[in-house]
Amino acid sequence: MSPRRTKIVATIGPGSSQRNTLKNLMETGMDVARINFSHGTYEQHAAVIAMLRELSSQLDKPICILQDLQGPKLRLGNLPSEGVNLEKGQLVRLSNIHMYLHTTGMLSLPADIPNLGSISPGSRVLIDDGRIELETIKSTDRYLDAKVVVGGIVTSHKGVNFPGANLDIPCLTEKDLSDLRFGLAHNVDVIAVSFVRTASDIVKVRQMISDIEPQKSNMPIIAKLERPEAIENLNDILTVADGVMVARGDLAVETSPASVPVVQKQIIRSANRHAKYVITATQMLESMVNNPRPTRAEASDVANAIFDGTDAVMLSAETAIGKYPVESIQMMHRIIEEAESHFCDWGFCDTEKDQPVQDDAISTTRAARELAHDRNVAAIAVFTQTGRTAVLMSKARPEVPILAFTPEKTTYRVLNMYWGVTPYMVPYANTVEKMILEVENCIATQRKIKKGQQVVIISGFPVGTFRPPNFALLHTIGQ
Repeated sequence: MSPRRTKIVATIGPGSSQRNTLKNLMETGMDVARINFSHGTYEQHAAVIAMLRELSSQLDKPICILQDLQGPKLRLGNLPSEGVNLEKGQLVRLSNIHMYLHTTGMLSLPADIPNLGSISPGSRVLIDDGRIELETIKSTDRYLDAKVVVGGIVTSHKGVNFPGANLDIPCLTEKDLSDLRFGLAHNVDVIAVSFVRTASDIVKVRQMISDIEPQKSNMPIIAKLERPEAIENLNDILTVADGVMVARGDLAVETSPASVPVVQKQIIRSANRHAKYVITATQMLESMVNNPRPTRAEASDVANAIFDGTDAVMLSAETAIGKYPVESIQMMHRIIEEAESHFCDWGFCDTEKDQPVQDDAISTTRAARELAHDRNVAAIAVFTQTGRTAVLMSKARPEVPILAFTPEKTTYRVLNMYWGVTPYMVPYANTVEKMILEVENCIATQRKIKKGQQVVIISGFPVGTFRPPNFALLHTIGQ
């Protein structure tokens, strides 16, 4: 069976931030470490980043660090430690006064939510991922009165959603800006932006990165798709973002669980057509938070994301707070390998229908793929400084491994998140002869490709210039 190509994103949290656990996660298959800035302190995040970098060097394994910004997550305030029981038919007030009050006939829950007055009577209010449902009766800028439709116990800081409502809240808060500065100062590799609605949200974040650290203005930005507006504006978002995340949790709450499987396929197909990176996330192996094995439905969910054509699958609570973080990575790895071994039977293979948006660089990588398949070569070797050539080669989905060579440390780490790509740090190559030498040295070390086998080498030409790939060479190892 060929090496696993779909990458694994693992969220780091209290259940996985110890040094030995991080090491085990990296050794068993974590390709991207996600740090969720909705939780934790800067001191904790800095310690995790430092350990990841140290372990990466020790294990000689690249690790890509993804900073996930919280965005305007609407949450309840502080409630009694035992929680508050909401009963069907009960009247409840969500108030911007940050104090829990229980008076005759009205329970007041503190909520950090702007523009409450824009919520129309009859609108749904969902709390804790939709487990609690309210119906709006009256709203002002200071509070919202509602009736409990589906009750239950609610605790502090649970998320609040207003499906269909437009609260007109910027996708980047003051906290996010502070977190972004921290992330850039600590050299994270990728930024994920929450609650994106339009392409302009990504453009603004790009400008902020450029203002803070101009040399990092090309850092990859992932748009998390959690709002219906993002799906409506998907093509525009894909033109400016480097990738997208199918954030199925909030997406299911904001739309409906029934629509998520179809939307997932739509997003993945659109991302592949635009040659953009895509992560499928949320509750993929959720039962492994508390159990050593997933359900059959969860295993099927992961496999179907592979068949849809996702670049990566993500573990959230499973590795962040779960009892079995390492086992979750191992299980994800096994499911991916099994699914990929049957990809040609069940995966998307209609390349004409899913023809990516065209440019010369994409055409070059697709030609390299066809050459590799026609000549039955052992691998495709990509030389890249920014990583774009490797991304395009990845999106062409060749049946052979992609070996990506770069002299740039940051690019080396980012390359590890792309489907089918194995990155290598090499000296700067400014001639074809030097490129061939690096490929030969790499293959001699790996011992996975034998003398006499062929590889396709692609690069920009003239070699060493900053330009899209326009050059392909068929090279026989040892000649």
